[in-house]
Amino acid sequence: MHQPAPDPRPRVLHIAQPVDGGVARVVLDLARAQLAAGTRVTAGCPGGELGAELRGLGAGFRPWRAARSPGPGLAGEVRRLAHLIEEVRPELVHAHSAKAGLAARLAVRGRIPTVFQPHAWSFEAVGGVTAGLALRWERWGARWADRIVCVSEAERATGERAGVHASYAVIPNGIDTGRFSPAPTPAAAGPAATATARAALLPDLGPSAPLVVCVGRLCRQKGQDVLLRAWERIRCAVPDARLALVGDGPDRDALRARAHPSVRLVGAVADTVPWYRAADLVVLPSRWEGMALAPLEALACGRPVVLTDVDGARESLPPALADRCLVPAADPAALAGAVTALLTDAPLRAALADQGRRHVLSTHDVRHTAERVADLYRELLGPRPPVSFERRESIHS
Repeated sequence: MHQPAPDPRPRVLHIAQPVDGGVARVVLDLARAQLAAGTRVTAGCPGGELGAELRGLGAGFRPWRAARSPGPGLAGEVRRLAHLIEEVRPELVHAHSAKAGLAARLAVRGRIPTVFQPHAWSFEAVGGVTAGLALRWERWGARWADRIVCVSEAERATGERAGVHASYAVIPNGIDTGRFSPAPTPAAAGPAATATARAALLPDLGPSAPLVVCVGRLCRQKGQDVLLRAWERIRCAVPDARLALVGDGPDRDALRARAHPSVRLVGAVADTVPWYRAADLVVLPSRWEGMALAPLEALACGRPVVLTDVDGARESLPPALADRCLVPAADPAALAGAVTALLTDAPLRAALADQGRRHVLSTHDVRHTAERVADLYRELLGPRPPVSFERRESIHS
């Protein structure tokens, strides 16, 4: 009987948890580029919108039931993931974020080429005993990652300083510069279009009121609480300024309780582009990052930014913006000063926005990111002994 020729296209399995925010965006962008290049892409995640969008792209999708954070259910999550891997039989596993990286490395344990992408280090996200446990795991688990992919040199340096000894690759984040762009026509790109965009999003916003937008999950990492403390000072200098917090998360109620009437909690939105285009200034006051996507998206839409000087922030900006647009983390006074200075200087905002957009187009196009990830896969998938799935009973232990 004639046997079909083996399919030469590589089979890649992405494992993701969480399934929202920047992690979901990166997984979707990589899956889209890899499918277009002929890679056989499957993804395992708890489902949600990410699962639906992956299916829409034509990627294979396998539901993987797993909580967002480590807990007593971890052993079951690892067993379920091991079974999923047995069924998919990937040639390479790419695990995204701390939880998926934990479960995937425990399930695979070096039997298949494994890429781990932290999307910011787990030990920065917690404190006390939990931080110590997270650090111990990252040091131990590094042996089961053929590469740890960091999105900035600063993120890599943080890992190395913490004693996470591994083979690193630094591949900066990229965004879809076609989707994230200024308003589509020259006529629509001016102040009149901005006012029109604002009126559609915030009908009670005056046409001349400065609008600050913060896009991100409402959580301690993203630092919206620091921005609200800074907002009191900003309003003293720019009384008619308005702030929109775009996103949802565990800190929503606490932020709402302390927000001034000039602050609008918008919630999660399907498309952030209109909010970027409507803004005079985009702010992300994170306490930690690897390299945040929101500032890159804002710059691509032709909007200036103010960021905290955490991992990846300086590398995501051209030098002219880094000098003016970075402030220390968790410093409301410094944040207020930088925001006020830009809100009261329209020509400077325009100049910085133009420089920022040109920088993103040349440095942070998602196509460049996908090409570098593809190069990494090719390196890891070079000649090696075939994996025997029949001899991997210990994967469940």
